[in-house]
Amino acid sequence: MIHFVYILECADKSLYVGCTNDLEKRLAQHNISKWGAHYTKIRRPVKLKYSETFLTLHEARRRENEIKGWRREKKKRLFK
Repeated sequence: MIHFVYILECADKSLYVGCTNDLEKRLAQHNISKWGAHYTKIRRPVKLKYSETFLTLHEARRRENEIKGWRREKKKRLFK
């Protein structure tokens, strides 16, 4: 199963980093579902700005945590 690490840009221009095994479904959850993360739920709409794929959940989680530790400017360099 493929796993994704992704970066969303919220309506307030803040960035959200997450991990999923179904990127399309998760993006819809962030934008329209009550199952979206609270952070994005109050900052809709969100736009997918970047994603990476991984073969294991372990690798994806490690990368997600790495990116979450970065400053905003470094995150934005991934998709500019």
